[in-house]
Amino acid sequence: MAIDYKGLGSRIRAVRRKLSLTQEELAEQVGISTSFMGHIERGTRVASLDTLMDICTALSVTPEYLLYPSTEASLSDLLPDISLTESNELRQALSLALASMVSHDQN
Repeated sequence: MAIDYKGLGSRIRAVRRKLSLTQEELAEQVGISTSFMGHIERGTRVASLDTLMDICTALSVTPEYLLYPSTEASLSDLLPDISLTESNELRQALSLALASMVSHDQN
């Protein structure tokens, strides 16, 4: 399954705007340049897995939410009573699963 980078970028932009964040603010939280964030949102450059996970953390969404258009809920939508610690643990587990899927697809 190929990743739709333009769709991914559009979803990042939509969530960022919903949270009233500028590209600059999100880029700063993620630790990348504003220019690179713009490229990610336009789908003209590809974020590393680490950067994608940092974006997910900053936006409080799962990787699945950004990668798959049919996923319509963030962690807080799905699990309103989840603690920050539980959320971070779940994100780490999802990151490992996603990394495993990516490495499997490359083999």
